[in-house]
Amino acid sequence: MRNALRWLLSLVVLIGTVSAAGAATAAQPQTAPRADQPATNDASATTDIKDRLLAIDGMRLIEEKPYPGYRFFVLGYTQPVDHRRPAKGTFEQRLTVLHKDTARPTVFYTSGYHVSTTPRRSEPTQIVDGNQISLEYRYFSPSRPDPADWSKLDIRQAAADQHRLFKALKPIYTKKWLATGGSKGGMTATYYERFHPRDMDGVVAYVAPNDVVNKEDSAYDRFFENVGPKECREALQAVEREALVRREPMQKLYADYLAAGDYTVKTVGTLDKAFEATVLDTAWGFWQYSLEKDCADVPDAAAVSDKELFDYIDTIAGWSAYTDQSLADYTPYYYQAGTELGAPTIQQPHLKGLTRYGYQPPRTFVPRDIPMSFDPSAMRDVDRWVRHNAERMLFVYGQNDPWGAEPFRPGRGTEDSYVVTVPGGNHGADVAGLVADEKAKATADILEWAGVAPASVKSDPAKAKPLAARDAKLDRRDVREGLRP
Repeated sequence: MRNALRWLLSLVVLIGTVSAAGAATAAQPQTAPRADQPATNDASATTDIKDRLLAIDGMRLIEEKPYPGYRFFVLGYTQPVDHRRPAKGTFEQRLTVLHKDTARPTVFYTSGYHVSTTPRRSEPTQIVDGNQISLEYRYFSPSRPDPADWSKLDIRQAAADQHRLFKALKPIYTKKWLATGGSKGGMTATYYERFHPRDMDGVVAYVAPNDVVNKEDSAYDRFFENVGPKECREALQAVEREALVRREPMQKLYADYLAAGDYTVKTVGTLDKAFEATVLDTAWGFWQYSLEKDCADVPDAAAVSDKELFDYIDTIAGWSAYTDQSLADYTPYYYQAGTELGAPTIQQPHLKGLTRYGYQPPRTFVPRDIPMSFDPSAMRDVDRWVRHNAERMLFVYGQNDPWGAEPFRPGRGTEDSYVVTVPGGNHGADVAGLVADEKAKATADILEWAGVAPASVKSDPAKAKPLAARDAKLDRRDVREGLRP
């Protein structure tokens, strides 16, 4: 997968409660039983949720933050570095709990990267009006062993992290669970389902790339030959081409930029390589995060000044992307891209004769003292499993998102699993952006998988809608975090 540091995909989804008449109402955060409720001998019914969470062996409270209608906890959980050999050492993995009520379903959200310590709600969590557990991916700081044995960073170990945490939390959150995530988080949710298919009651994977054969990337080339209006494609190509034609004055601006920000480029190796890598990300970055209406903002490359061209590329690809300071946070991603996930290599024939390095591989962006060896069987295994064994899995893609050029495809024999595409959508594609009938079906399925579909929706899926009202702060999307998936 690919390059540049930008915005991190945060998605939004709901889960709701159902009244005796079958109408949905938002659940309130759990507290002690009311005086009119029957007495119970179950101590868990009266124990504060924080105490129940901290009673889990290896769980530590880092911080509790107030949020109306919820309890929000930032926690640390002790995990084995190697789940196959748990006695060989541990590390603390960071997670958050957005607690609504133990009587509600729970959504297990993964970004595939760092965890946000600000209360956020994924789209499935909003749809089902439920609780949300968000887990930081192993080896993303501070969830990293010290010293770090990088050979223990793989998709099976990460899935085992989720499985172990799920088993610890299931006695508290006893209702149905869904897994979700966007981009690398959608990949993570898919891999978790592949290795632990009995844990979740459904999976909603957003914009999840599926680079099955790492050396065969023609699907990405076809994507860039056809995406959006021809005039827009040509304008973006001209921006990339002109930046390389003007390499000398543009690199002077880049050198000044690096000096002003105290940036270095030792990992990539040279200023020239970092400069070219950023330029070659421009078209990819545009289609990942922009819409067709933004084509109007692409400059006439031949007519603008060096500074105007430089600034435009900065808004799309980000000149800080390949600095040591930015790459350090994302070493785990580039390591995985170069060992299991794969990374697209696009041809860019419009730059023939102008590029010196081509579309650079993940190895370029990982410090040389970290050994890497690619396993071509990892993605083939997952792809084969999804094609033949997927059950209650929904894959959401954006029509104009380059990461969707190679999607997951549940095949014949799978159960209640399918792919939907948001027309004109980018890397922020979600259920809310689908056409009406697909949006209703997807929402109805999510509610059904979570066990909270109202009777009205069961009889007519077209009536499906999120059970929780939108919250402008809780459901805010911090989308841009990089040109990585």
